[in-house]
Amino acid sequence: MARVVRFHARGGPEVLRIEDVEVPPPGPGEVRIRVKALGLNRAEVSLRKGSYIETPALPSGLGLEAAGIVEAVGDGVDDFAPGDAVSIIPPHSIGRWPAYGELVTFPAELVVKHPPSLGFEAAAATWMQYLTAYGALVDIAPLGRSEPVVITAASSSVGLAAIQIAGMIGAVPIAVTRTSAKKSALLDAGAAYVVASQEEDLEARLKEIAPRGVRVVLDAVGGPIFAPLTAAMSRGGILLEYGGLSPEPTPFPLLAVLAKTLTLRGYLVHEITGDPVRLEAAKAFILDGLASGALKPVIARTFPFDRIVEAHRFLESGEQFGKVVVTV
Repeated sequence: MARVVRFHARGGPEVLRIEDVEVPPPGPGEVRIRVKALGLNRAEVSLRKGSYIETPALPSGLGLEAAGIVEAVGDGVDDFAPGDAVSIIPPHSIGRWPAYGELVTFPAELVVKHPPSLGFEAAAATWMQYLTAYGALVDIAPLGRSEPVVITAASSSVGLAAIQIAGMIGAVPIAVTRTSAKKSALLDAGAAYVVASQEEDLEARLKEIAPRGVRVVLDAVGGPIFAPLTAAMSRGGILLEYGGLSPEPTPFPLLAVLAKTLTLRGYLVHEITGDPVRLEAAKAFILDGLASGALKPVIARTFPFDRIVEAHRFLESGEQFGKVVVTV
């Protein structure tokens, strides 16, 4: 038996329960992991509330990221052995492969031996944020050296990962955050500029920073911010939308899109994780960055497993700077 987190009804953090379940041995091509740390993500909040792109049957587990030690491997698994320190690539289905538990089983192709210098907490905070940022900025955009890039929700784990990846490329990260409260921390994290969208004229400030316009925008917010963002973009620019944090409707900026021939593109990390060739390129880029120190996960706060409800409340508060991690 092992303790796992499940919910039997959709709703707030209070619906999460820690329950004892029987964990079967790994099947062919699978790896069973004794979990040491979990990385929490906004997608898990959406799944719990019933507003995610996936709607699993209840009761449901949840969780996209974990790090721990291999306990057993199934038939056909040759790259891993008991005792290996590993972390998890986010699966396509949270319901099918939930990570919140003391003992979890994942397909071997989603398991990575992380660098020895990376502890379990940092490893659990790695793959979702860096794969998401990499896929948008390197694989799809692709962002060039000395090129400005606008990153909204900049103090989130993906926002900080995007700032670091932009810096690794030699681009110019422009961090957009709601207020100036986190400005100093964002500059320390590598942002070249910080714009407080609730305190400044976002369009005017972006045009001041990048008079020729910004070709690449990575946005997690949506809503009314689309108007000033697209107004500050350059001809042929691309806005990659990977979130939807704003509760307000997102208007389509028709005139800006037509006048500048813009691309407004929905983006999910599954585009990278579901393509073996693109995933291998992403893993190589990220592992190289981790090894060199150019990429370093920022952990906002760590909670013990027994306080998973409190961890989810903190995740939803918007107060965090970086990743929320749970130790098991």
